[in-house]
Amino acid sequence: MSISLSSLILLPVWISMAQIQQGGPDEKEKTTALKDLLSRIDLDELMKKDEPPLDFPDTLEGFEYAFNEKGQLRHIKTGEPFVFNYQEDLHRWNQKRYEALGEVDATESEPKSFIFMSEDALTNPQKLMVLIHGSGVVRAGQWARRLIINEDLDSGTQIPFIKRAMDEGYGVIVLNPNENYIEVEKPKIQVQSSSDSSDEPAEKRERKDKVSKETKKRRDFYEKYRNPQREKEMMQLYIRENGSPEEHAVYVWDHFIAQSAAENVFFVAHSYGGLAFVELMIQREADVKSKVTAVALTDSVHNVWHQEAGKTIREWMRENCCNWVSSSEPLDTSVESMLPDCPRVSAGTDRHELTSWKSFPSIFKFFTEASEAKTSSLKPALTRRSHRIKHEEL
Repeated sequence: MSISLSSLILLPVWISMAQIQQGGPDEKEKTTALKDLLSRIDLDELMKKDEPPLDFPDTLEGFEYAFNEKGQLRHIKTGEPFVFNYQEDLHRWNQKRYEALGEVDATESEPKSFIFMSEDALTNPQKLMVLIHGSGVVRAGQWARRLIINEDLDSGTQIPFIKRAMDEGYGVIVLNPNENYIEVEKPKIQVQSSSDSSDEPAEKRERKDKVSKETKKRRDFYEKYRNPQREKEMMQLYIRENGSPEEHAVYVWDHFIAQSAAENVFFVAHSYGGLAFVELMIQREADVKSKVTAVALTDSVHNVWHQEAGKTIREWMRENCCNWVSSSEPLDTSVESMLPDCPRVSAGTDRHELTSWKSFPSIFKFFTEASEAKTSSLKPALTRRSHRIKHEEL
């Protein structure tokens, strides 16, 4: 059993005091002197004497850790998860090591993602608009590739939202929730011959190597001829803390949106982006409620039951969200819903991919009304329509 340095020093001191207290008046002076000595002992300084230097690496590689294909932090050599108690009985040093590891940022070789921001996205004191697209092949700034290719950029991209938002004084952040990993070529396994050819003549070894290379060349040619599309075998490396649209939304919230100066944050989320927003609310409910003024969903695929959103979240969504859904009804016509969350109105189109573009003017009107309502402590007019379905009664 190991004993800390502080125990070795303090134990004999307390024994001496017990002996002194049994003595006469002369011993009281010694007791006072010892008490004064003890008051000057810095336990933290004593503990530091056993510690290695607090000199830690500034890269993951220096700590001998890396993120694997699943985005999990693992030791490079052992494959084990992070071990806090690296030095036994040195809690303070282990804590400092843990904190140093947490400060390590992405390395040059680590997979990274990106987002788009206007210049005033983090400094605009009034308004910030956050745009989230749906799932699939679309990337940051796009609603639907089908519309971009077959119709136009206005309907298929977020450009009209970005332009109008900036014209109306919003800061803008464009999320990139589908870029969750990068693909890299799988490392080739080197097969070594089991026979020991160290005693073979050099000429014989060269002849065998030549035959081996020719065989490999023919085999590679045959594989390419048989399957011309499969030239390389790839593997996925997930981006740390951005391995899914839901993770990405939480990461951008924590590192950018929550740090912004805007008093009023507005979300526009299409399709799966709506699900990502609901997950963000579940993860950061209090923060979202304090900073977000209104949320416009377009044909969102979220489900408050399956996602297990609590009652307080559902109530907040009923008052601060609106979902423009695909419908043949005229724009903004109320649409019945069995889900007890945000009101649903028609986007003025029955095409899922067009819902964001068709509801474009109504969304900005909704945000303006939400801002005015917040200022005057009233609810947005769109969410208090007299013909709105009363979910409490369903």
